[in-house]
Amino acid sequence: MNRRTFLGSMAAATLFARSLARGADIHRARPLGAELYTVRQQMKEDFDGTLAKVAAIGYREVEFAGYLDHDPKQVKASLKANGLVAPSAHFDYKQVTENLPALLDAAHTVGHEYIVCPSIDEKVRHEPGIWQHVSEAFNRAGEATKKAGIQFAYHNHSFEFEAVDGKLPYDILLSETNPELVKLEMDLYWIEKGGADPLTYFKRYPGRFPLVHVKGRDKSGNMSSVNGENSIDWKSIFAHSDEAGIRHYIVEHDNPQSPFESLETSFHYLEQLRF
Repeated sequence: MNRRTFLGSMAAATLFARSLARGADIHRARPLGAELYTVRQQMKEDFDGTLAKVAAIGYREVEFAGYLDHDPKQVKASLKANGLVAPSAHFDYKQVTENLPALLDAAHTVGHEYIVCPSIDEKVRHEPGIWQHVSEAFNRAGEATKKAGIQFAYHNHSFEFEAVDGKLPYDILLSETNPELVKLEMDLYWIEKGGADPLTYFKRYPGRFPLVHVKGRDKSGNMSSVNGENSIDWKSIFAHSDEAGIRHYIVEHDNPQSPFESLETSFHYLEQLRF
């Protein structure tokens, strides 16, 4: 091998290695966000300081579960001061159905791209035909948010996978709502807790899941931080991110013993994960 051939081979090998590295970098759970419900008590005690600690872990996105008596301008200022953005926020069903214009104003001020309804109250869930009514309400909300340049979405728990009159509420929502107006924020812990398979829904409804809640499930089925010991097969699920339409991976733990430690453990595991 002469010098020119050798150098050419080295250059080709370097390009190939860089290509592999770029390919590996694409298949990561990014961008990573933190659902602030995880640190809700800390947010109540020190709003700005809690955001600073979340940012210090490495998160650059957060999802709000209430502004805790801060107006949208204050929220925006605190995010900016800590180098954070908030693509999404949770607002309850009553707010979504009765006070949507105010939510849209807040979303524009803070910079939300998604308004997410986090649940349906248990009392409401027992009303006759409720899931058809909810679907209709979500279509109306989605139409209004789309006109305002914001996407509407719904976040699941496990009760959506308990049959009502022979049908799963989650299936009703997906089939009865307009896919352009209503997206789903799939909570990967709760869907598996409910006995359903995320991949089945990704295949059946591609592109409907731009947001996912990433929370661990230990071998006993209990909620945990995200780590290599989880019973959830993260690689298998995230390998279908493109099919699902996932754009934001949002870490959460509903009741962690140590909220910041939980967020940090999950962050570092997901930062290293390749799929």
